Amino acid sequence: MNPPGVGDPWASDRSTWIVDLDGVVWLAGEPIPGSARAVELLRSSGVRVVFATNNAAPTVAELLARLDKAGIDADRADLLTSAQAAASMLEPGTTAFPCAQGGVVEALTERGVTVVDRAPADAVVVGWTTQFDFALLADTATLVRQGARFIGTNEDATHPTPERLLPGSGAILAAVATAAQATPEVAGKPHAPMVELIRRRTDRVDMTVGDRPSTDGELARALGAPFALVRTGVTRDGREPVVVQPDEDAPDLFTLASRLLGS
Repeated sequence: MNPPGVGDPWASDRSTWIVDLDGVVWLAGEPIPGSARAVELLRSSGVRVVFATNNAAPTVAELLARLDKAGIDADRADLLTSAQAAASMLEPGTTAFPCAQGGVVEALTERGVTVVDRAPADAVVVGWTTQFDFALLADTATLVRQGARFIGTNEDATHPTPERLLPGSGAILAAVATAAQATPEVAGKPHAPMVELIRRRTDRVDMTVGDRPSTDGELARALGAPFALVRTGVTRDGREPVVVQPDEDAPDLFTLASRLLGS
């Protein structure tokens, strides 16, 4: 018997898999061995692959370039980001202060939101940034205290790289929340704004693949789809809590695709 929402077998001309990027396809932009072959196998079996990432830092062009470097052909319609989810929460014509990098700025601009670098601002959007420092923390928290809507792209505590786990967007978001004494609205996986983006982009979801049970697993639950955990990202060292038990557990994306598609 197939898991709920999955075709018979695991692929058909209507199947869609939602696949994470960081920790599944690459680590800090470096392709994970077999990821391109996995996507090729899925597509050749009739599966549509939609990449959904909580990493709000890269622009769409940067993500497409990384996919190309990994040997994966993709276009804008194949990508969904937490930056886009955050931007969807704001109305065109409003203003926003980004405590974030280019991906958030791009998404806000495409939404018709004016990006500002000082008060006043209708909202602040906090995402992953390597430029975070005390001054940026103070400016962001002050705007929240002044009444700006407080939006976070995601709550991921860590960001996987080949060498180690780095602080993630959730760490930055927690700092702002503490300084501002405020609770953020969160846009990315597994929250409603990202769920709605996925539902607008796809007719059905047959599998959600990721390395982080607390986001990818919960996203699968929200979409009513099975969850496949791959062990190439934050779960590599066994310390990431498996808060959602996966329907499938595989060492990497290629092994997962090969197993489920019988190849």
